[in-house]
Amino acid sequence: MSKVKLKYICTECGYESLKWLGKCPSCEAWNSFTEEFVETGKSVKRTVPDSKIVNLSDEVSGGEARIKTNISEFDRVLGGGITTGSVVLIGGDPGIGKSTLVMQAASTSDSKVLYVTGEESISQINGRALRLKINSQNVFVLAETDLDVIINSIEKIQPEIVIIDSIQTISKSDLDNAPGTITQIRECASHLMQVAKSKNVSIILIGHVTKEGFIAGPKVLEHVVDTVLQFEGDKNHTYRILRAQKNRFGSTNEIGIFEMHDTGLNEVKNPSEIFLSEHNRNITGSVVTASIEGTRAVLLEVQALVTPSNYGNPQRVATGFDYRRLSILLAVLEKRAKLRLSNYNVFLNMAGGLRIEEPAVDLAVCTAIASSYKDRPVRNMNVVVGEVGLGGEVRAVANIDKRIQESIKLGFKEIILPDKNLKVLKNFNEIKLINVKDVSEALDLLIK
Repeated sequence: MSKVKLKYICTECGYESLKWLGKCPSCEAWNSFTEEFVETGKSVKRTVPDSKIVNLSDEVSGGEARIKTNISEFDRVLGGGITTGSVVLIGGDPGIGKSTLVMQAASTSDSKVLYVTGEESISQINGRALRLKINSQNVFVLAETDLDVIINSIEKIQPEIVIIDSIQTISKSDLDNAPGTITQIRECASHLMQVAKSKNVSIILIGHVTKEGFIAGPKVLEHVVDTVLQFEGDKNHTYRILRAQKNRFGSTNEIGIFEMHDTGLNEVKNPSEIFLSEHNRNITGSVVTASIEGTRAVLLEVQALVTPSNYGNPQRVATGFDYRRLSILLAVLEKRAKLRLSNYNVFLNMAGGLRIEEPAVDLAVCTAIASSYKDRPVRNMNVVVGEVGLGGEVRAVANIDKRIQESIKLGFKEIILPDKNLKVLKNFNEIKLINVKDVSEALDLLIK
């Protein structure tokens, strides 16, 4: 006879304990333990089947088979399409467009698709399909939350792609835990992974996120799946960014950019043109820079606003940029460029809702702040690229050729770049290359 035992599981790393702990001894997270009921019973001796062992040199592969969705931005992030037999997890804020994205991707492929919804009715799914103008005879809808029923439906229909919306609503009937708990999410994800590998079917899981922006459930969920995609964006902006956080079949540096409309998500083929569409060259605190996102260069506008602080400690606010990096650059400007910013509020924004993490935009950030502080605009038709060190030196950046080519394509006449990069570059007749060695030299050159 089986018994039900209570134990506590860390939501961050999956560590198990027989009693509640304030701090996880494994990942050191605070207040991360939740109650879980586990059914235990006598172990049953079973016959172990023979395993198939092969030599690695005997396995000749021509690469993974992929399913094209005809949405190039979605395929780009996945590494060329949905890999057959893979499990993809997509997370994002509520209402950001996760269900819209996967439905559009599934309907544009020629594969048989099973859409499993645990949150909406079939009529709601049909209403979305009408709004998105989807009329695919290969899409089948199942409103179900029982995992066993879902697996039976997969065996019956034999689809090539299965969409689970969402994994937090699916439950296994022989577990006493409620849907959405750590045990249910972990067990359901493991069973779906086995189905994907054994039946060579691609499964897309849609996951909820916490208020901190992390995918809800145990961290082991992200370890089990093959690919983790994060769908980012601000509800106040029309642009959405699909970013790969984990990908066993491609690069984790790629991003896909979409624009939200009433009829669904449209691909942004040329993001640089979109992000610079409202750029005003004569305004102070505005600088154009070139960032590498995945395998392509993107031009975007860096905006800064510097105002006197009359209420004690000055404010430091950064949107789309690391706050700690901003603090470091402000210290460099104070020490190396002699800009007294300690009594000024500094507001920084990456226009368009894009979040930039690479240090190649440091020089553009410093230039935008100095321009707003001095209330003088930056020289027209310039792109500013360079990493700034603590000594105020401008350090070399990677992929400078791609940044220059993108600047030429958008019609810019000059690009400010690190001195070390210029020494290894070939001549570009379409654009003037100006090298700088430190921040002070760049500011004297750029600000009138």
